[in-house]
Amino acid sequence: MQVSISGQHMDITAALKQHVSEKMEKIIRHFDSVTNAQVVLHVEKGDNIVEANIHTKGATIHATGVAGDMYSAIDDMTTKLDRQVLKHKAKLNDHHRAEGGLKHAVGEI
Repeated sequence: MQVSISGQHMDITAALKQHVSEKMEKIIRHFDSVTNAQVVLHVEKGDNIVEANIHTKGATIHATGVAGDMYSAIDDMTTKLDRQVLKHKAKLNDHHRAEGGLKHAVGEI
């Protein structure tokens, strides 16, 4: 998987890159069919904002984290992203969804 980390109107330090990479590795462990990810860090009106897009099979997942500290914003974004990835994974693995409609259509009346 490719992780692209960029900054708008700010320099990305090695420590920020490492923190983002570690957090994205956690998400990849939960869902291995991630093809690539883009992470954009920027500061707007005193708020640190982190946006991420993850491309997977069949979906593009987006999350945004906002905080006073850039590391807190990264943590907030990865928490949201992780929750969405787990939800998407559950949707893909839900084999009872197709059966449920069939049971109700043919079920007892």
